[in-house]
Amino acid sequence: MHRKRTKLSRRAHHVALAVERRGIRATYELHDRLLSNPASRRRFEHGRPQLDDVQRTIVGALDRDGYATVSLADLAVDPALESEIEQQGAGFVETTEAALRGESNGAGADGLHRHVGKEFVVRLHSYSAHLDLHDAWFRLCLSHRMLDVANAYLRLWSKLEYVDVWYTVPQSDESERKASQRWHRDYNDRYLCKAFLYLVDVDEDTGPFEYVPGSAGDGPYAQDWAWRPLGDNYPPQEELARRIPAEAVRTFTAPKGTIIFCNTSGFHRGGFATAKPRVLATVTYSSPASLASLTERNYSLDADVVAGLDDTQRYAVS
Repeated sequence: MHRKRTKLSRRAHHVALAVERRGIRATYELHDRLLSNPASRRRFEHGRPQLDDVQRTIVGALDRDGYATVSLADLAVDPALESEIEQQGAGFVETTEAALRGESNGAGADGLHRHVGKEFVVRLHSYSAHLDLHDAWFRLCLSHRMLDVANAYLRLWSKLEYVDVWYTVPQSDESERKASQRWHRDYNDRYLCKAFLYLVDVDEDTGPFEYVPGSAGDGPYAQDWAWRPLGDNYPPQEELARRIPAEAVRTFTAPKGTIIFCNTSGFHRGGFATAKPRVLATVTYSSPASLASLTERNYSLDADVVAGLDDTQRYAVS
């Protein structure tokens, strides 16, 4: 009897998960086609951003390849803000490395934000962060230098879903890739624009970001384990390597101050650092359909901060 109850319990659990997944997929499609994204696209059509040459080049590369790179200087970021972001990253590195040293000495590393299964990444904010415009990286992500690029690429008013700074802890050469170090598609939205700002020089030993151009949109690899809500976002790695040749992969070794814009519903991986820590700031812009069914924003803002924003910015954070 006990064994039968266990089997029934497991079966019921699998059924419940399947029902939940079907419900989430249906909710996403409903918001994508009818409830959320159409209204967001209309807002975009009625107020298209005025892009400069640099921004237009970024959007063109995203359309063509699924990624674009630019330096902070070329993006015309205010040097004072650039300095603030650099200081923000340096302070995060200092506190993180002090805590990690304490952990190695048996003193523990209380206060570090790490997720189960992805302990190789320490996060500045993780989830439930309370932010304001004193956060330099958040301020840049909300600026029209960044937000207009995301909206123009997605052809809608996007939501600023996630903002954080990551410290990737080096692993031994013999370690196996795990979690996001493996090839995957981001599960939460087919309309997605991420940006990664390298806060250190990144070479092969620092866990560079890697991407398969043509694996999103209508590209030649888009139908290989094609994106769908809660789909097979981590395909068999050996089979993927057979199907997608190594020469099709773009590896982003680049100097400090490089920003990578990317549609991460395409195949990507990163963070397999072996000799030096990778430190970067990251942001995700998604469609409203994503927030409606699959994603929780990782930060909150006070009402007075939101009230001081313009319409496009206010839409992005609310």
